[in-house]
Amino acid sequence: MSARDSHGIDISLAQWSLNQALSTGVLNHLDFPAYAKNTCGIEAVEYVNSYFKDKAKDKAYLDEMNTRCADLGVFQNLIMIDGEGNLGDPDDAARMRAIDNHKKWVDAAVHLGCRCIRVNARSSGTWDAQSQLAADGLRRLAEFAAPMNIHIIVENHGGLSSNGNWMRETIERADHQYVGTLPDFGNFQVGENPYGANWFDRYLGVERMMRFAQAVSAKSHKFDDKGNETGTDYERMLRVVVRSGYRGYLGIEYEGDRSMEREGILKTKALIERVLAGM
Repeated sequence: MSARDSHGIDISLAQWSLNQALSTGVLNHLDFPAYAKNTCGIEAVEYVNSYFKDKAKDKAYLDEMNTRCADLGVFQNLIMIDGEGNLGDPDDAARMRAIDNHKKWVDAAVHLGCRCIRVNARSSGTWDAQSQLAADGLRRLAEFAAPMNIHIIVENHGGLSSNGNWMRETIERADHQYVGTLPDFGNFQVGENPYGANWFDRYLGVERMMRFAQAVSAKSHKFDDKGNETGTDYERMLRVVVRSGYRGYLGIEYEGDRSMEREGILKTKALIERVLAGM
């Protein structure tokens, strides 16, 4: 699927799907777009900043990324940002440093023609305090990014951000048109025990976040012999996505057996295409 389907959904590939290959040097960061296009048949990519951590200000390197994608006809949709500090840090100075640390990635996103950067909403304290602090950091970063038309989007990615109700409340509190979400199908664990009440309902969580979604992460781990993902009912989940009115990229993020990254990506792609075609 290289073009928007009848629901307005296209498929992109999240770089984290190839974490093993990239971390071990089997695949070079610069070769990721070619892998997405030539091996997986996917024409849009989502970067992870840790794979080119020291290159955010390296214009020659970013130019090379642009050249490779232009030659391939691959769209660079977003950059996922980690390791730059907590945007909801209770310490005002630390929160301001985190905001400043993210600004170079906004600039890099502009250089690459991306639409968004994905950030985290980490904080500490009570429910309400964390919501207020995270909303403050997100809004301040969005005020910087908005003139460059870069959206600041938050993933459910641990802590209170894995609670769909907290996420909706926090995005509403940020109250900025350039603050949005990246709902992830699988990151709704809200406690240490990975069972039962320690999970926020993933379908409800994605539904809570879809109103603000600028990208969506199709998380996958394992498949049965019919090609269905064993942890997420993709038909049910994609109905949540489509019924929200979302039009945009659905990013494959395979996190299963790292010795089978290519197979996992292709199985996720086939599943998405099959489910959307059947709707």
